[in-house]
This record gives sequence, C-alpha cells and structure tokens, in this order.
Amino acid sequence: MAHLLGAEGLRLEYPTKVVFDGVSLGVDEGDRIGIVGRNGDGKSSLLRMLAGLVEPDSGRVTVRGGIRVGVLSQADDLDDDLRIRDAVVGDLADHEWAGDARVRDVIAGLLGDLDWEGPIRGLSGGQRRRVSLAALLAGDHDVIFLDEPTNHLDVEGISWLAEHLKRRWSAGSGALLVVTHDRWFLDEICTATWEVHDRIVEPFEGGYAAYILQRVERDRQASAIEARRQNLARKELAWLRRGAPARTSKPKFRIDAANELIADVPEIRDRVALQSLAVSRLGKDVVDVLDAGVTYGDRVVLEKVEWRVAPGERTGILGVNGAGKSTLLGLVSGTVEPTAGRVKHGKTVKVATLSQRMGELDEHLEHPVRVVISNLRTSYTVGTGSKAQDLTPGQLLERMGFSSAQLSTPVKDLSGGQKRRLQLLLILLDQPNVLILDEPTNDLDTDMLGAIEDLLDSWAGTLIVVSHDRYFLERVTDQQYAILGGRFRHLPGGVDEYLRLRREQPGRTGANATASGSESGSGSAGGSASSASGGGGKDAAQPALSGAERRAAEKELSSIDRRLEKVQREIAGIDAELADAHDDFERLLGLQRQRDELVAETAELEERWLELGEALGG
Repeated sequence: MAHLLGAEGLRLEYPTKVVFDGVSLGVDEGDRIGIVGRNGDGKSSLLRMLAGLVEPDSGRVTVRGGIRVGVLSQADDLDDDLRIRDAVVGDLADHEWAGDARVRDVIAGLLGDLDWEGPIRGLSGGQRRRVSLAALLAGDHDVIFLDEPTNHLDVEGISWLAEHLKRRWSAGSGALLVVTHDRWFLDEICTATWEVHDRIVEPFEGGYAAYILQRVERDRQASAIEARRQNLARKELAWLRRGAPARTSKPKFRIDAANELIADVPEIRDRVALQSLAVSRLGKDVVDVLDAGVTYGDRVVLEKVEWRVAPGERTGILGVNGAGKSTLLGLVSGTVEPTAGRVKHGKTVKVATLSQRMGELDEHLEHPVRVVISNLRTSYTVGTGSKAQDLTPGQLLERMGFSSAQLSTPVKDLSGGQKRRLQLLLILLDQPNVLILDEPTNDLDTDMLGAIEDLLDSWAGTLIVVSHDRYFLERVTDQQYAILGGRFRHLPGGVDEYLRLRREQPGRTGANATASGSESGSGSAGGSASSASGGGGKDAAQPALSGAERRAAEKELSSIDRRLEKVQREIAGIDAELADAHDDFERLLGLQRQRDELVAETAELEERWLELGEALGG
C-alpha cells in the first residue's frame, strides 16, 4: 500500500509535562486508525501534530506530495453569518453538489432535519457540530482526522457515520484517523488501534475488540502492569466474547486465543446474587407504570405506557431526541406526573438520577475533593457473597481514577470527566436502590468507562440507562426498550432492532433514515441520499434471499414481533398475579410454571428473530 503520511522522532513538551518523546509512526492508504488512551495523555495533541496544526518540539511529520488533509477538531470555528448551505458546499452551484452521490449522502445523513438555507447563527452546539462534520465529509480529502466525531450524535447518527466511513474507505484509497471514546464506533470502523500512554504511541492490529485481546496478552507477558488494570481488561474481553449477540456473529479477533485467555473469567455479573440482594433491598414492588400517558398542551409525548420495573432489572432506553426519554425517566423517578393512567412506587424505593446537569456538585464547587469526601461517613460494598468488600469513599474515589494529588483540587477546577465521576460517587454513597443514568458517558475515556462498568457490575439495585453510547448501553444493561411514536416497546433484538424499526418508520430523513447506508434519492438536502454499495460488509458474504424467501422472512419476523409483544404482556400480567398470590402456594406454583414456559418461548422467539435478522442483512 502507498505511504501517505509519516512521523519520525516526535517530541512534544509543555511547561509542566513531556507529552511525547521519540514517537515514530506511519499511515498508509486504506488505514482506518482509532486512537485511544486516558484523558490528558495526548490523543488530541497527536492528531494535531500529524495534521500539521501543532509543531513538535523536535522530530518531523512528512506528507506525500499532493495529499489533501481535512481535520474535524473539537473547536467550533463556524462563521455565524454563513448559511448552512454555504458552510457545507461553499459556492458550488446546486447541480454540482447535488450531482455528487457522496455529498448528497452526507447532507441527508447529518443535516436532514435542518433548514438547508437557514443561518448558522442560532443553531445549538450539537447542530453546529453536525454542520462542521458535514462540511468536512463533503470535501475532497485524502486523509481525514476526526477528534470526537460522535459527540452530539445519537445512536442512529453514529450508526450512519460508521457506515459512511466504511464505504468511503473500503476501496483502500485515503486514510482515516479518529480519536473517540465510543468503543462500538472504534470496533465498527477501525483496521488498527493506537494506544497513547506514557509518552509513547503503541500500535495494535484491528479494532477495539482486537486491541483489548492484544493488550491483555501484552499485560500478561509483561507482568509489570498493575493487576487491577489487567483484570479490568480481561473482564472486558469476557464481555466482548460473551456479551451482545451481535458481537458473537462477527468476531474480530482469533477465537481460540480469546477463549483461552478468558477460560477462567467468570460471567461479568453474578445475576442470581444481585437479584437476591435487589429483592431484599427493594421488595417485590419497585415502580409500576400503568397505562400511563403524558401530554403537554396539545402535544402527546407518551401514551399507553405499560412497564412494571422489577427489582434488579437493568434496562437501556433508546429514542431520538425529543421522543420522551426524559419524561419517561421523570415518571419513574416521580418528578413527572402522568396526565393519563398512573404510576405506583414501592414503599422502599429510593431513586437517584445521574443527570447531565451535575446539580449534586453545586454546593461543593469551592471545596477541595478531600473535604467533600471527608463528610461522607458511609461505605460502598463492591462484589457479592464471599467476594464482597466495603470501600471507603476515598478508596472508591481512587478506584474511579482520582490520584492523591487531585484530592486537593477544588471541585470547580476539576475536568468534566472528573466532575462526572465525583457526581456518581456522591450518588452511590447516598445508597439508592433505583439508579437512573442519563447520558453518563460524557467526558469519560475508555479506561474510566471500563472502571465504572466494573463498579456497576456489582451494584445490587434496579438500573435504568439512557445513552447514545451503544457499547456502554449494551455492556451494563440486560435488555433494551425504545420510545417510538410515543409508545414504549421492548426490543428483543436490542439496538439493531431499534435501528431497523427507525428505518422502517414513514417520512424519515437524515441519519435516521440512512443508518443502513443503502437508500437512494434525488439529491435534495432533506431527502434520502444515494450511496455506493458498501464493500466488506456481512451482506456481501451472504447469498441474497430470493424475493419470495425475503417476503416470507419479513412476514415471519413481523409475526414474531407481534407474538413477543403479546408474551411480554402475558408475563407482566402473571407478575401482577404472583404479587397477589403470595399466600396461595398451589396458585404460586401454577403461575410460576406458566411464567417459565413464557420465558422459554421468549428465548426461542428472540433466537429465531436474530436468525431472520441476519438472513435479511441485519
């Protein structure tokens, strides 16, 4: 492959820190490189040096003649006086940009919900970020550098972006380098991973899953890496091999080596022990949302929501911005009253919400972290059974990545990620038994996300998560639901099913409509966009179904969806009867047998659902 860009002996030093020392790297045609590492170790600095935006103190960066470089930085440099159209395609005539399938795909994928002729001024931060990303992707670049491109994108937008980037570089021309904390995105698009740590850049083959495998093997052989980090990496590898069904259908590393490494690693969560603890803390009644609806003026946000939240339940909630996720969380927490139906809270329920506003820290802003935790007298239990241990607030804070030096830092001077972790600490030490996490992954690097996931694995309570971080959502929850058209529905197929349902909704535009990357259109900014057929995807490796077979599979899939909804309603009804039959032993046995049969049927239906989904191309 042709060499595009190289770095030799890079050294970068700030007044108080040497960031890189003697770093040499190369980028070839077809490379899609993910850059990972702890916050503050220099990921963005590396990107900016390679892009020519920052001069190294020594060493040099060389770029092959004629190579065009494009950069998406975290800074917002859009001109408020421009129209969206001008910012994205400049002074190109309509027939010029509309005749380019790639540009149409970008505009439809990222900006389909915006006024194409409208001004930049007045856009939200997330909308401005999408305009900047669209302008970059619409340009004609050979090497693209992306710094946190998934910020402000929802699950569908991230899925669209991954498909777009894979199609764009599948032919092997050009290269992509991306800094992101979104591990699903890294695993989906990257052919190589660079880990930035201790003034060096260490390359690994493959995406995030392959990187984790190689890192575990490196740590085991070196044996000098601290045991805690090694154990976290091994546990994450176990998740990657045993976790979400979608991952097991497309392994990205050597199966035999992975199985050998995790042969003695237990399941990531002891579900039986956690369920038992949750029931003992919560009782059988947690929160019952019964035929509930919420209306604001003439706008119906939620309707006919039926959800019996169980002790120990771990649920992820999906939905576009404005779908009603926050309203649903408000019903569960008790901060929102339904305008129809009712919500019942158990007598022992104590709900805590990790919100995006960080209100828990307001009264502590002027205090050093050490003073904040000195006022916390409780301890936090990690693990279950014989492996349970009590951690003091200080020990828990250390486990969440705070150094001893940072304990003297005033809260107001902490980074966004540090504030987020301190916020979670204060909430956990308040001993809630129902925990709601609203976009908890903001400002956290991959190592810290792994530490928090490990912490939540031993948390015995009911967990409800709203997040655009697909990896985190699948990692910490056992089931997913979605809000679609104001209705609340179970997703047996998880995030993949949600994306399929969203694609099938009528009147769709933008990333929401093109997450599969296969639609075509006339080229208007608000319509769907045409695209080249993706190379290297799983569809290309599978024989296409005939028309009759496809119709039969789609019909069966629709039938399974209807049956699963009915089974879920029947299980919910039995759960209600079980709560009332605690004194009738024979009735309890009969109801439990019925429930077990329905649960077994659900497992069979979900397995068949996944098989059909694979046959139909995901």
